[in-house]
Amino acid sequence: MEMEMRSMEDTEIATDMTPSLVPLTFSLHHSNLHTHCSSCFSLLPLSPIPITPFLYCPSVTSSRVAGLLSNRHKLTCHNNSDEDEVSERISSGVRALATAITELRGELEPDDAVLEEAECALCAVLTNAVEVQDKEGRALGIAVYGPAFSWINHSCSPNACYRFILSPSSSSSSQESKLRIAPSSFRGSPDSRIDSGLCTITNHFQKEEEEQNQGYGPRLIVRSIKRIKKGQEITIAYTDLLQSKAMRQLDLWSKYRFICCCMRCSVVPFTYVDHALQDVVITICNFPKTSQEISVSGCDFTSSSSSYNLVRDTAERRLNDSVDDIISEYLMAGDPEPCCEKLEKILMQGLCDELDNVEETPHYKFMLHPLHYLSLNAYTTLASAYKVRASDILSTTSTIYQNQLEAFDMSRTSAAYSLLLATTAHHLFNSESSLIASLANFWTGAGESLLYLARSSEWSKFFKSSLVASSVSKVKCSKCSLMDTFRAYICNGKIRNDDFENASNEFLDCISHDSTQKVWSFLVNGCRFLRSIKDPMDSGWLVSTSNSRATDPGALAKKKSEVCYLHESGNSIQTCEEQTCNENARVHIFELGVHCLAYGGLLAAICYGHHSHLASYVEQILDDKNNLIL
Repeated sequence: MEMEMRSMEDTEIATDMTPSLVPLTFSLHHSNLHTHCSSCFSLLPLSPIPITPFLYCPSVTSSRVAGLLSNRHKLTCHNNSDEDEVSERISSGVRALATAITELRGELEPDDAVLEEAECALCAVLTNAVEVQDKEGRALGIAVYGPAFSWINHSCSPNACYRFILSPSSSSSSQESKLRIAPSSFRGSPDSRIDSGLCTITNHFQKEEEEQNQGYGPRLIVRSIKRIKKGQEITIAYTDLLQSKAMRQLDLWSKYRFICCCMRCSVVPFTYVDHALQDVVITICNFPKTSQEISVSGCDFTSSSSSYNLVRDTAERRLNDSVDDIISEYLMAGDPEPCCEKLEKILMQGLCDELDNVEETPHYKFMLHPLHYLSLNAYTTLASAYKVRASDILSTTSTIYQNQLEAFDMSRTSAAYSLLLATTAHHLFNSESSLIASLANFWTGAGESLLYLARSSEWSKFFKSSLVASSVSKVKCSKCSLMDTFRAYICNGKIRNDDFENASNEFLDCISHDSTQKVWSFLVNGCRFLRSIKDPMDSGWLVSTSNSRATDPGALAKKKSEVCYLHESGNSIQTCEEQTCNENARVHIFELGVHCLAYGGLLAAICYGHHSHLASYVEQILDDKNNLIL
């Protein structure tokens, strides 16, 4: 029987497709056993070191464990060294599990039947388990859910997502959504009927899910992120959608042993999004003596030639290894400054092929497209690294004027990278709406960074300000209805697809023609790479080659007069025009931050519900009267 789930009715965007589902089995990660409830995964109050290895909420009295069918014949096969390693780890786990089972039964050695039972159980967990995360995105443990969730297939362009509820079942909302999905085919139920390819199960399947939902564990709700027609298959993402097709396929095969054949992966040629996510600009230095660069498209290569494929594969591998090494080193060592320098060097200059030093042989230079998935990873890391640099400077030398200026520059560069990440990802979202969950985080992050910068006390130290107090809760834009749409959705929990599209278009028009242009040159003052981007909302810079953005440092210096600087060589003396520019920049940064935050909150509410953590967090910031600039 084919396992898939289909919609039982026409469904609008931002609709819960299931009631909260309880897992069949679940387990906290070992590091969380003494801090979280082993039943519902909610955070527990601080307490002395426990005597027992497991802690529970006061309302928990029992738990339940069950199993699912698995694809163990794929997980335990031996075709190459990587699969051999996975199979060996599974075999080791099976032996340990089987030994535990025999000990519980009072037996001496596990027989073949017990080994088979253990292998089925372990493979079922590997195939069906999902990582349970808290509201901050930290991994708490894993859980396996019943057919209402586990039968939902993967797509790289999904129409649904899911969220977790980490609280005792007694504290869950009494207004549960009905079950809006069902298997496409079902055997053994006389009450089931096929309706336009959909098996509507009014008794057997729904009763089974209702019985399962009486148990414990972190609860899960499936939610639509697109309009879904009756009988249409429900799909979710098993992997990061902002990866290249090759990376997604590799991840899916290593974890689940299948090759994705969804529409996005099957279309030829690649979709615009997948082309951009893996686009590397390859240029040829036509002999070192002349240093003449010629685009690879003008050379003897064709897309099917072995020479081109070899160079392309080399470019992908070297760029991926370099960016991954830089980010890994930053995460391990915690030193943000070399991370910023190395990542920005790759973004501006790319990498040169130094494998062949023969003078007569052409040398290649590999440049990342600004929408390449490694570029997006770099923007994310740089936004974090510059924020850490600002914090480190203020925490150690907060009283030195020059260091205060440097920390302020780090903060606005961090905000600029957050904004760049949101705008580039939104460009991809325009062609692939299933990226909405990632986009919600990016716009929210950009809004937070901009508001943090606008509210910084450092402004008053560098120049006088005549601005009056302005509170976030009082901001109302005359050019768009975004704030009204967000607050109305948070209040009643309902939004139509047309309303969402109108709010999105108004938001983009508002910040494209006004806010972003007024603050970008101020934000990117201290960063050479960012200064090469005139306007992050203008998609024109995205279609130009990365090589054209890596302009000569001397040329960039000549453009200094076009940029409004906060300070010049440590001198805080400013002209009246510069003073006014900086004051206006602060107001526009504040207003842009409010817009980005509200839009990120709207996207989060669509993905996870109007009472979800991220949407509520945004609402709290926007309603806080203390969030103001002076």
